[in-house]
Amino acid sequence: MNTNTQDLIEHDIALREPSLFAVIIHNDDITTMEFVTEILVNIFHKTPPSAASLMLEVHEAGHGVAGVYVFDIAVTKKAQADLLSMERGFPLRLTIREEEQ
Repeated sequence: MNTNTQDLIEHDIALREPSLFAVIIHNDDITTMEFVTEILVNIFHKTPPSAASLMLEVHEAGHGVAGVYVFDIAVTKKAQADLLSMERGFPLRLTIREEEQ
């Protein structure tokens, strides 16, 4: 392949950013605030102060964004939180929604 052909091939490749997905954590009357904070620190890697703040937002507003990730990571984090919630006997609900670009 000559240089001109290689330049054309590389030039025609259009890269685009991957879609992002928000993991939404929903409030309920059974899951403890401490457990929600634990999930936010251990799974979503929030600092303890930001986890406590987000936990209060979820408690007061009914939901909040735990994090925004590419699809595979969002699904993995939701699955980790779902599993831990189930193991601890909490009905914590998380959902995933695609972010507008």
